[in-house]
Amino acid sequence: MKRVVVIALVTALTIILVVGAALAKGDPAKGKGSYDQMCASCHGPAGKGDGAAAAALNPKPKDLTNPGYVKGLKDDYMKKLIKEGGQAVGKSPLMPPMGAALKDPDIENVIAYVRSLAK
Repeated sequence: MKRVVVIALVTALTIILVVGAALAKGDPAKGKGSYDQMCASCHGPAGKGDGAAAAALNPKPKDLTNPGYVKGLKDDYMKKLIKEGGQAVGKSPLMPPMGAALKDPDIENVIAYVRSLAK
């Protein structure tokens, strides 16, 4: 009886780990490079919205370290924002589309990195 319970627990834990890994999208470590290259000039190296180009922008870039703001953003919304630019989601047209330079897995990595900034 104990052996059956142990096998059931190990099986359940394995399923949970596999499903959890499948649901987790993006690698923040990989996303940092793309963020630094394509986003930091406006959003800042730490995501505070204080990049070198931010002073000349109106509206100012969002502070991506704000957990209240970032947690409220759905992945699909962020993907469209990054891929198609700000205007595609009713944000500033000054945020350019990055879809020509970033493939979907790259965008998912950037999203994971942005989410890591807001912790």
